[in-house]
Amino acid sequence: MDVMVLIDSFKGSMTSMEAGNAARDGVLRVYPHANVTVRPLADGGEGTTDALIEGLGGRKVELSVTGPMGSRVKAYYGILADEKTVVMEMAQAAGITLVEEAQRNPGKATTYGVGEMIRDAVSRGYRKFIIGIGGSATNDGGIGMLRALGVKFLTKDGEEAGEGADALGKIHFVSLEHLMPELKECDFQIACDVTNPLCGEKGATYIYGKQKGIREEEMPRIDADMKHYAAITAERIGVDYAAREGAGAAGGMGYAFISYLGARLVPGIELILDVIHFEEEAKKAQIVLTGEGRLDLQTAMGKAPVGVARAAKKYGCKVIAFAGSVTKEATACNDNGIDAFFPIVRGVCTLEEAMQREKAMENLTDSVEQVFRLL
Repeated sequence: MDVMVLIDSFKGSMTSMEAGNAARDGVLRVYPHANVTVRPLADGGEGTTDALIEGLGGRKVELSVTGPMGSRVKAYYGILADEKTVVMEMAQAAGITLVEEAQRNPGKATTYGVGEMIRDAVSRGYRKFIIGIGGSATNDGGIGMLRALGVKFLTKDGEEAGEGADALGKIHFVSLEHLMPELKECDFQIACDVTNPLCGEKGATYIYGKQKGIREEEMPRIDADMKHYAAITAERIGVDYAAREGAGAAGGMGYAFISYLGARLVPGIELILDVIHFEEEAKKAQIVLTGEGRLDLQTAMGKAPVGVARAAKKYGCKVIAFAGSVTKEATACNDNGIDAFFPIVRGVCTLEEAMQREKAMENLTDSVEQVFRLL
């Protein structure tokens, strides 16, 4: 029997690999000679770097960078075992969780630290990048990141336009003279699950601005400034990417990556499955195990377990999911590739008790064992 295990982290409880190894142990209790392959699972968002480092034998590079509001923050990125691929999350340097709610101010918030992370990796000789761009505190169109990489955004007087969304309307000229030349050798794959354009009612400012601290009365001005920035950029590079799906991701970071760094925006789960060589393993597997902390309607709408299920179905695999809890709406997962799902909590207990690492791993192992006894 060939079984492939890809389980997303149970946040606050088990990492992806801890959950995967616990599930593997359940299979082996019933089929000691089964070939069980465990791979890390993430969706390109928070936790992706850690999952791939742990699951693919990578290592961390720690550094100090500029945080979203200008103060220094500690960040890290991963180097995978191939010693070629860098994995980053922009939230390490520009994440909304780095800013207290009362201090959130996208007019000033910058992505400069993300550029510092990229510059550090490029300076170390790395050229292949996988970057997750979710959870940002910024709406600067990516100009902070680009400034850190050498791009100059200048006013009509030839001065630096500044940082944050407030700088966008001041830009009259873009200089690429000092852009790191090594970037031409780099391959950027950006994990992006949103399809919003850069501007307009469905763009970065109107859709995501409120949660970052943009007031309703500010949105028309900031969106107009973003359009101005896009027009200046299009004039400079000769192509207008403002309407491209995903351009509005992370306050315009998608747009910056496409326009200035030649990046590809890829749905997060597709990107991760490619990195872990999912298809090669799925071709041999009869059963695929997946799951996450909570299975619900959002899972069915395309979160990591359903992404696994849809990909596995191309090879005729049975897909079974396990979760800490399931909702009534989780039955929609059955229409999206998951043949059956099971909650792993085995008795009445508090949430705190259920999330204890050792107990959660024990529950998952025991649940998988019982399902495989039936199989």
